[in-house]
Formats: sequence, C-alpha cells, structure tokens
Amino acid sequence: MHDGFRPALAAALALLALGCLALGLGLAARLPAADWPQALFAPDASSLPQLLVHYSLAPRATLALLVGAGLGLAGAALQQALRNPLASPSTLGVSAGAQLALSVATLFAPALVGAARELVALTGGAAAAALVFLLSWRARFTPLTVILSGMVITMFAGAAAAGLTLFNEHALMGVYVWGSGALNQQDWSLVGPLAWRAGLAALAIALLARPLQLLELDEPAKSLGLSVTRLRLICLGVAVALSASLVSAVGVIGFIGLAAPALARGLGVRRLKHRLVWSAVLGAGVLFATDAWLQTLESWTAINIPTGAATALIGAPVLLLLAPRLKRTPSPEAASAPAPRGERAGLVLAALAVSLPLLALVALGLGRTPDGGFSFASGPELGALLPWRWPRALAAVAAGAMLATSGLLLQRLTRNPIASPEVLGVSSGAALGLVLALMFAASPTYAVQIGAAALGAGLTAGVLLAFGAKARAPEQLLIGGVALGAMVAAVLAMLMATGDPRMLLIANWMAGSTYDVEPGTALAVTAMGAALLALSGLVLRWLTLAPLGSATMRAVGVRPAGASFGILALASALAAGATIAVGPLSFAGLIAPHLAARLGLGRPAAQLVATALIGALVMLGADWLGRVIYPPFQVPAGLIGMLAAGPLLMWLLQRR
Repeated sequence: MHDGFRPALAAALALLALGCLALGLGLAARLPAADWPQALFAPDASSLPQLLVHYSLAPRATLALLVGAGLGLAGAALQQALRNPLASPSTLGVSAGAQLALSVATLFAPALVGAARELVALTGGAAAAALVFLLSWRARFTPLTVILSGMVITMFAGAAAAGLTLFNEHALMGVYVWGSGALNQQDWSLVGPLAWRAGLAALAIALLARPLQLLELDEPAKSLGLSVTRLRLICLGVAVALSASLVSAVGVIGFIGLAAPALARGLGVRRLKHRLVWSAVLGAGVLFATDAWLQTLESWTAINIPTGAATALIGAPVLLLLAPRLKRTPSPEAASAPAPRGERAGLVLAALAVSLPLLALVALGLGRTPDGGFSFASGPELGALLPWRWPRALAAVAAGAMLATSGLLLQRLTRNPIASPEVLGVSSGAALGLVLALMFAASPTYAVQIGAAALGAGLTAGVLLAFGAKARAPEQLLIGGVALGAMVAAVLAMLMATGDPRMLLIANWMAGSTYDVEPGTALAVTAMGAALLALSGLVLRWLTLAPLGSATMRAVGVRPAGASFGILALASALAAGATIAVGPLSFAGLIAPHLAARLGLGRPAAQLVATALIGALVMLGADWLGRVIYPPFQVPAGLIGMLAAGPLLMWLLQRR
C-alpha cells in the first residue's frame, strides 16, 4: 500500500457513503425499494417516478461522479505542471472565460449557442487560460505570477459578464443558471460524450505522469534530456481542455479542482501517480455527496441551492484546514520600488493631488445630453445637477482612497504583492456582514450597517491572519483568501436562491453601484475615511518594519502581534467603510499600491499618500464613466473600475 492509502480510502468511502445515503433517501421518497433496480435499468414507461429516477436522478448522479473526478484530476495535473498548489480551472480563469464567451455569444450570436454551446464555452475557457499563460510566460510560470494572472483574468472576465447580465438580465438568465453550476439532467445524452472525452484526457495525463514527476527535480530533469517547457505545455493543454470541456457541459463547479488535490495531499498522498488517482476519486466523492444532499434538501425545503455555490462552501473549509500542511515557499517582497529623491516624490504627489480636483470638476460638470452628445454644465444647470452628482462622486473618492489604503496595509503586513481587501476576502466579509444586517436586523440603521460590515471584514481578516501567521507564505495566504472569499460568495449565492426581493437591491449594490448614495451616506463615509486615513499615519513605523519580519520588529522594541493586530484592524475598518459605499467589487485595493510603486514611491509615508490619491482617482473616474458611457443606463462604478484596471494590470504583469 502506498503513502496515504488508508486515510485517502477512508475519506473516499465516507464521501461515497454520504452520497449514497442522500440518494437513498431521495429514492425512498419516490419508489419502494423493490422497484429501484427496475427504475435504474429498465423503467416502466407508465410510471412517472421510475422515469424520473432513470432519466433525471441516475444520470445526474453519474455526471456528478464524472465531473468531480475530471475536475480533481485536471486540478492535480495543473498543480504539478505549474508546481503551484493554487492552480485549478477556477484560479486559471477557465470557468470565467467560458461564462463570458457564453454571455457574448448568447447576445450577439444566439444561433451559435444553440448549435455549439460546448464549443463556445470551450473556446472561451481555453482563451482565458492561454492569456494567463501568456502573461506568465516572461516570468517563467512562477507560482505567484500565474496566480496573479489568473486572478486578474478571472476578475476581468467576471466583471465583463456581470456588466452584460446587468443590462440583459432576461436574455442571459440561462447563462446565470449555468454559471451557478447546474447538474440537472433530462436524459443520458450528456454522459456518454463527456465520459469518452474525460477518458481520453485521463489517459493522456496517465502517460505524462512519469515525466511530470521529474519536474520536481528542476535542473536534473533537464540534464536527463527532458524538455521541461514542452512537457508543461502539453500537460497544461490536456488539463485545460479537460476542465473546459467539463465546465462547458455543466457550468461552473467551484473549488473541486482546487480542493480535491489539496485533500489528497493533506491526507498524506505524496507520489504523483497516486495523487492523480486520489484527486480524481476524492473530487468525484465530494461532488457526488454534495449534489446528492442538495437534492434531498431541495425536496425538504423547496429551496434550490446552486451546486457550484455549495461545493465552494464545502471545499473552502477543507482548504483552510489542510493548507498549513502544504509545502511552503519563500515569500516575495510586496509591491516596492527604489526610494526616489524627495524632490521627485514631492512632484509625483503634487501631480496626483492636482489631478483629483481636476477630475472632480469633470465628473461634476461633464455629462450626456438627450441627443447623445456631451455638455459641460454651468450656472443654474450645474446647480440643479449637483445634488444628484456630488454625493456619488464624494462617496467614490472616499471609497477608492479607503480601499487603496487597505490594500497597501495588507500588502505590507503580509509581505504579499497580491494581498488586497478584494483578493483576501476582506471586502466579501464586509459585504456578507452588511447583507445579513439588512436581512435580519429589525432596524438596520447606518450605524448598524457600518458595524456589521466592519465586524464581517474584521472576522474575515482575523481568520486569514491567524491562518497564515507562522510563515505568511504567499501561497498559503492566497489559499486562505480564495477560500474565505469563496465561502462568502457561496453564502451570498444561497441567499440569492431564496428569492427574497431585498436581494435584488443588494445585487445592484454588490456590483459597485453608487446610484443610490444619499448625501448623508456620502458625508458619513467621507468622515469615516478621513479619520481612518489620518490614523494610518500613526502606523507608518509598523509599516516600515513589517516587511522586515518579526525578528527585526522585536529587535527595535515593537511587538509583532500588537502591530499586526493594529494594522489588520485598520485595514478591516477601511475595507468596511468602502464596501458600504461601493460594494465589494473593485480593483482599487489591488492596483493602487502597484501603481504607486511604479511611480517610484517606495517609502511608506509617500506610498501611503500616493496610494490613497490613486485609489480616489480610479474610483472617481470609474463613477463618472459609469454615468456617461451607456446612457440612459448607469453602469456600476465597481464594474467600470474592474474593467478599466484589468488591462492595465495585465500590462504590468506582462512586464514583470
């Protein structure tokens, strides 16, 4: 017996037993046990329950096993080829690319979707993965660059798909359901074609297993005559094709490709060929058990919870528990730059400070006319428009500055250039706290909303920091952030599935809309932002010492735990205040610190001021563009920010 065989077998059998128990409960509610064999293999055409079991329940269970195994296998192959424990179909943009391709084709080429739906999704997923690899090529597929590239592509494609859905809700409802992960079946027509495609991919990966094992040897592998680059490309091509084919057939099933290999590794499976097998087996078990219990829950409560959301909710805690056992790698430096001379830093800060009021003048005065042109309001016309424009503009400025500052604090604290409130789940935690307050509080006043959002952000950030406190390795922190963000997104998706009418308003807010911001809210967010930004100046010494490590902090008399808690609390409060105004969607917290570093500002004080100004400029510009780009509709500032910043961040990645 190989390493980890017994715990892996026990886990697989437990998952299979859980799934069979739920499936048995569903069958017992429809048919006597004596009729089960006939219903499964030769249903009576006059018995509706038997037809339902044969043409719906049975193919759905088979498909769950098949898709789970395929995603687990693809995830393990991707992780080995890239030597990256975070690689998976979801983190490499395959799922988001497929969803965007289907959305575009549904709107502009519906006949193509009807004739070749899977081909459209396959093309989109493969194109997204290819773009990720292109952005990572120059950095030789280093784990950090690959994950950052995949995250950028995923967020950009997701924002584009969300923007299309926002203005074509009815036309894209089917794509939305597909994006939630839909295993519902009406016959066996999908199982056969998907099985042989998955089988061919599995055979190809099996043939590549021995050479893939040599990738762990690095230079010795090259000395043995192994073409590392060619092998990686072949393995990546097979794994991406397999995952894209599965996603195109059943939709986005979150976390299986990431959690199954992590579960296998955490259970002690070390050798690659065994890890490939157990990743597939455990992936099949997780998806089968999850989907079976979702069907049982639906029969009891009449609430249809998306399978993809449920797998994320289940897989995320597994990752949080197992990630500390994954192999750690040295952490890189956070976004930084050579410290410029004081004169240059002063000029950069002055230029940014002057740009903000100029952009504010444009945002407040320049708008669209009824005939589609542009007009700069002045005099009485400007006076009539200001009450509608200044609250949203002010809220965007304050939120952008707070998100950007929160991102900088998190990057310096964790020594992780990918850290930001959006990536590490802090913004999502704030959003969940706010949503729960709006749904369950008897009187959700503004103070209650702020408190709930801050509590959600603080709990999320606290769990994440405790999770990665020992090593603070980028991969481990990213696993924690992705896991926490996915858990929050899954809970929100389940709340959306309840059909509560309040969730429609919340969905608009979560897209980053400033349309409904009132003067009181704008002033409150601005006051909160000003106070928190002022407090940020008090932690400059900690920000200088944090990237140097705990030993250095202790040597100069600073308690690392206290400093970390202070920075974390401040970052959480900043993210919570910003989330109140513009929702959890934005690139400001991720990109603003990088742009400040690109401008040559590496010292904490100058970088802090520049980052806040850049974040304010980004969100103010996004709010104005959202107001004028597609009249008479209002495009949420969060979506505009993500769409505008995505290409810029791609360019920065390509130049790494």
